[in-house]
Amino acid sequence: MTVHTAPPRVKTAPPGRDAAPAPHPAALALRALWARPAARKLLILAAAAAVLVPVAAATHGSGTWPSAFTVDLTKPLTGASNWIIDNRDSHWAFLYFFGHVSGAIIGAVHAVYTVLLALGWAGVTATAALLAWRVAGTRVAVIALASFAACGLLGMWVPTMRTLALMIVAVAVSVAVGALLGLAAGLSDRTFRALRPVLDTMQALPAFAYLLPVVLVFGIGVAPAVLATVVYAAPPMARLTALGLRSTDQGVLEAVESLGATGRQRLLTARLPLARRELLLGVNQTIMMALSMAVIASVIGADGLGDRVYQALSTVDVGSALAAGIPIVLLAIVLDRTTAGAASPSPRRLRAGVPQGGTGGHNRTTARTRTAATWAVAVLAVLGLGKLSSQSWPDTWTVAIAAPVNTAKDWMVDHLYTGIPGIGGTADLAAHYTAWVLDPLRDGLQALPWWGALLLVAALAWLIGTWRTALTAVLSLAAIGVLGRWELSMDTLSQVLAAVAVTLVLGFAIAVPAARSPRVERLLRPVLDVFQTMPQFVYLIPVVALFGIGRAPAAAAAVVYALPAVVRIASEGLRRVNPGAMESARSLGATGGQQLRQVQFPLARPQLLLAVNQAVVLVLSVVIIGGLVGGGALGYEVVFGLAQGDLATGLTAGVAIACLGLMLDRVTQPTKGARDGA
Repeated sequence: MTVHTAPPRVKTAPPGRDAAPAPHPAALALRALWARPAARKLLILAAAAAVLVPVAAATHGSGTWPSAFTVDLTKPLTGASNWIIDNRDSHWAFLYFFGHVSGAIIGAVHAVYTVLLALGWAGVTATAALLAWRVAGTRVAVIALASFAACGLLGMWVPTMRTLALMIVAVAVSVAVGALLGLAAGLSDRTFRALRPVLDTMQALPAFAYLLPVVLVFGIGVAPAVLATVVYAAPPMARLTALGLRSTDQGVLEAVESLGATGRQRLLTARLPLARRELLLGVNQTIMMALSMAVIASVIGADGLGDRVYQALSTVDVGSALAAGIPIVLLAIVLDRTTAGAASPSPRRLRAGVPQGGTGGHNRTTARTRTAATWAVAVLAVLGLGKLSSQSWPDTWTVAIAAPVNTAKDWMVDHLYTGIPGIGGTADLAAHYTAWVLDPLRDGLQALPWWGALLLVAALAWLIGTWRTALTAVLSLAAIGVLGRWELSMDTLSQVLAAVAVTLVLGFAIAVPAARSPRVERLLRPVLDVFQTMPQFVYLIPVVALFGIGRAPAAAAAVVYALPAVVRIASEGLRRVNPGAMESARSLGATGGQQLRQVQFPLARPQLLLAVNQAVVLVLSVVIIGGLVGGGALGYEVVFGLAQGDLATGLTAGVAIACLGLMLDRVTQPTKGARDGA
């Protein structure tokens, strides 16, 4: 049987109608671009710019920020400053509120300092070692013992105790304030959204900017130093507390709620215990931030190690600055290791609290009895050592390092400042860096049309984030112009960008071998610890001796200060790349360079962008302090305002710096939802 099939029917166009034309290549290219989120964002911005830029240029020109959009705050801020000065000794707010706050802070610092003196050098050292041992183990206890002994050997025992007393009070207040703010933000979405810009501003505002209003209200002394430290150190505690509470496992909360627990019981029995790690990390970061303020607080009367460093800066005394800076580093290392150990319980302490076999209750009782006995013996030993030892470290047990350090510094200046064959010396390097990098970059930014700068910032922020990120960045940059600090901000921005570029080149070059070799990582860790915890002022002294006065030494100090964070973050990101991806690349015959460029860098992109973000933030903080050594721009205005008591100049420049920092943060920090074109 034969089956006949009909031939396939071919569709033909009706008479008088032609077939649909093929899409134009330009239309196809446009569709392909529109399918990409980044290209779609740029096309939208280009369309908006084509409409708005001609109007803005015709109305307000294409030069610097238009004066019509500038607001002069000199008169109201000067009036507020004069009112505070005139009423500080008579108004009820100062007599019955600010005065009591100041008195309470001074009394607390004096009480802590008295206790430290009563314990004596042996008692303080033993107490630090005991606390470190109980919290973080034997190794950290040895570090604490050696660190406090080194503070005494350097002849800095009394300044160390003064700084420690001030830091104990400042950290306690910062932790309390930060925990309360974080608790409110963690339990309420509305409070979290309201507090986030406040915390961003507190962290971005340079310390010198809020030293001035604090000094106007409280005068010079310990109280304003503690309060300025609290303003600077409380935000990390608030952020991490809110993070810990908001990231609590919902399954655990639902289980606790199903048992009939009230809101307070859920907080105390579930949310806070589960957020323990974030809370202790917040304490750790608060301590580090407070210690970094030790030198800056000395500008307004805080005694101790910071005052020694600040006095050494005025005379370019590298030896004295190093002798006072090393104890600050040692305190930071001890407190960092101790709080980190509290966040990660040691196996010894876990074994002590874990019941074994069938006598769990008996084991717990025995462990508690042993702990109580250990603490009783330790307290008696500390009190006994305090009675036997003197209040201060014996003078015969000190080692003077200032003279040999200054001799080494003089030798370096004599041989490196000028006369190096082919280079000329550090003075010539500074001059070339200023003339070839900083000046052209500053002139280019200042010559950029104001609408062009806003458009460029919008493009960068939207490409890496969402439209909200771009709007925040644009408004921050526009606020700088409204405050009348456009050209000075472009000068500061040029210094930040140049220093960040150098930092990233050096940081990534060091991070690659650190990520590939555990031995290199172990060798680098103590060096990075020292460089990251050394006060910012300490870096200014040797770079001024080597590079002279100007913008170059501020940039050099900023690079040294920001480099450890970049190396740590970048090396950790490269080290944690998926091993499977690396093994696949090796099996395909990829060389080491190809693995780095095509596998590690793309997969570690979030960590590398975070390194860029941290480099920007840290470089900005040091460039501002560079106003003390000739950095100029906004840093000079902040320092000038503090020195002259000029609230209008200092606070306006400080707010402009905060806006600049917020803008730079938004254009360097990736945001969730950016890949979706949000």
